[in-house]
Amino acid sequence: MKTLDIDHVLFWMDAIRESDDRYRTLESFWKGQIKSKIWLIEHLSTFINSEVTIEIHGGWNGVLSSLLFQSGLPVKKIINIDIDYMCNSIACKMNQIEFQNGKFQHYSCDMLDFESSADVVINTSCEHLLQKDYDKWLSGISNNSLLVLQSNNYNIEEHVRLAETMEEFKNQSNILCYRSMELNLPLYTRYMLIGTK
Repeated sequence: MKTLDIDHVLFWMDAIRESDDRYRTLESFWKGQIKSKIWLIEHLSTFINSEVTIEIHGGWNGVLSSLLFQSGLPVKKIINIDIDYMCNSIACKMNQIEFQNGKFQHYSCDMLDFESSADVVINTSCEHLLQKDYDKWLSGISNNSLLVLQSNNYNIEEHVRLAETMEEFKNQSNILCYRSMELNLPLYTRYMLIGTK
């Protein structure tokens, strides 16, 4: 991945300062969160050889979007989707440069209601969806989209569909898998699948 651009980092700081809940916004920058995103970008880069539109479902505060824009990948546009309306202003500030030039959009809506035809669809929060909700979400994704899915085995209340193993995550995900990998972090293991429907 390329070196981070200082102008982008300064907008991150603005987003944190201007947030109504600074601590919650700072959670976007936990080591495990950042490592998981860099890891995703490194593997995604091997599948991208032309300009792409990307949707990030459950994109939270827009940190992954910002890292993707700075990665050197040929990104035409990113749409960040999160059900938490509080993320809207934070995500737009985190991606202020691209927001101003029309390359970044944020939608505050339920990802289950968002039908997708983007070149790449990323969902890094599969553990937050019950199986029936995940199945509904997957049904709204184009057959032509490259899918990047992440989950983990971190047992906390908001994680309603854990995967204890990679095989379990593959079975939950029900996609044609091109690549599967694991990232061992101090508190949990992150699983990632790249493939199509």
